[in-house]
Amino acid sequence: MNQSPTTIFRFNNDADVSAWNIVDDRVMGGISRSYFELTEDGYGKFHGFVTTESNGGFSSVAYDFDKLQVSPADKIRIKLKGDGKTFQLRVKAFAGDRHNYIKEFDTTGEWQIVEIALSEMKPSWRGNQLRIPNFDKNQITSVTVLIGNGKKQNFELLIESIEVVK
Repeated sequence: MNQSPTTIFRFNNDADVSAWNIVDDRVMGGISRSYFELTEDGYGKFHGFVTTESNGGFSSVAYDFDKLQVSPADKIRIKLKGDGKTFQLRVKAFAGDRHNYIKEFDTTGEWQIVEIALSEMKPSWRGNQLRIPNFDKNQITSVTVLIGNGKKQNFELLIESIEVVK
């Protein structure tokens, strides 16, 4: 029996995006800068400029929430419109974890639905893959979208919704 998706976040004109937090490479001396805001059309807009100068190279926006029960077989579904660049989806199983589980996705410049199976997400910490299994937990507590493609570039990503699909 198909269950309806579980919404992690749905953007609309009344959405409160104050719990979304920017983390740029500035935390380690870089100079990339990004922003996250609600557009007039009610989408989450993650945009800015990434540069590898000053040992930088990434920008991200994260949303932490109370634990959400999942299975490794579940998928994260994001309805989004990117600018043709490659982004990375990250999830954390436990709030105290240092590492994330990550998977890159490409954007087309058009509205698209990206689905990523949790079991395909690889463990990573500070850009290094860890020698532990891919996502195999029963909960998640955060989602992050990151861009860090090793070059100077402006970027823009609109997000309509993020869900878990059984």
